[in-house]
Amino acid sequence: MGIFEKIKSLFTRETVAGLRYGTSDSSVIVRGDESAMRIATVFRCVKLLSEIVASLPLRYLKKQDGVFVDDDNDRDGLNYLLNVEPDAHMSAFDFHRQIIINLLLDGNAYIVPFYDFDKKQISRLALCGRGTVAHDTLSDTYTVNDTENDICGTFDESEVIHIKGLTLRNYKRGVSVLTYARLTMSVAATGDKETQNRFANGGNVHGIVSNDSSRTGFGTYDDGEIRGAADDIDEAIRGGRRIIGVPGNVDFKQLSLSSADLQFLESRKFTVIEICRFFGVNPTFAYADTSTNYKSAEQANVAFMSQTLNPLMRNIEAEFLRKLVPRKLCHKYRIRFDRTDLYACDLEGLMKYRANRLQIGSTVNEVRAMDNLKPIPDGDVALVSANLKTVNSIKETNEKDDGNSETE
Repeated sequence: MGIFEKIKSLFTRETVAGLRYGTSDSSVIVRGDESAMRIATVFRCVKLLSEIVASLPLRYLKKQDGVFVDDDNDRDGLNYLLNVEPDAHMSAFDFHRQIIINLLLDGNAYIVPFYDFDKKQISRLALCGRGTVAHDTLSDTYTVNDTENDICGTFDESEVIHIKGLTLRNYKRGVSVLTYARLTMSVAATGDKETQNRFANGGNVHGIVSNDSSRTGFGTYDDGEIRGAADDIDEAIRGGRRIIGVPGNVDFKQLSLSSADLQFLESRKFTVIEICRFFGVNPTFAYADTSTNYKSAEQANVAFMSQTLNPLMRNIEAEFLRKLVPRKLCHKYRIRFDRTDLYACDLEGLMKYRANRLQIGSTVNEVRAMDNLKPIPDGDVALVSANLKTVNSIKETNEKDDGNSETE
């Protein structure tokens, strides 16, 4: 490299590509999901989203008398596959959890349904392993080479349940959250590495040993003495000494900044919030040190369910319905997550919900069935609040009162 190239390189700005792929020895580049999952915030967000969705039952509903209810016959076998055992080696909880994990870390989740033509029903929902599917977006075909799940071959677009993440250009293939958050996660990983280094070396500092006074004719001798003093100080610091004596007029000036000077802790808190923004998770759910009260926590729960969880579940519901139910029967069947289980541990909220259901016309037995309680006699009569009346009933009451007053 010539002198002009060297000068030009000094003034060259660092590009986004350089930040992504790494141009500094001190930076940590997050490559792949294993590196990303070592970051506590990423691990918490992925675990939280995947396990919440997996904890909700996915109901296969059939329309009867204008209302969608559970299909008790389950002729298609979907209720068993979606809620008990979709595959021979996987429970329904593991199945739905892995779908969300693949969606967040890879941007795509591929499921191949297998059919039992003798019984005329779906016999298996096989979730393809990560990195085993090649999607040709031009021909809309999927080439699967998953020996662990015994899935090999080329499938048409209608034969594969493809759940996609957010994409900007090619709507046929999703993009993972890690792709968009790569730079932020690299900053977080660098902070973790720096924390480890600071604890490992005991917070050792860097500095310069100098002497302000000079002696004519003895410059070489003084330089040697200063270098010797610097070596002694460096050895003492590495040895763990807390108090170090500086000989003569030699002065030690620290170069490395402290954690407070670098605002190290504040930057680490900022990366936690940034990663939570990418995943759509409130920082309080990732155990971030944020001030919250009961009202703000309640609003955070509502926003999290409506803005993050609901779109995830709706994405799965729409794709399952599109690929598992024939087009002619889509108006008679539905596949829905039971969102009421989100409040399974909120007993006070559940009691208010049950009481409000009774006030708008639900029967006692319908409310008892929500808690898996046996029906009671005369419990199928619809109830309404006594404080609410129809306009006609008020008119009839007024007319009766007028008639009674005239008779009297």
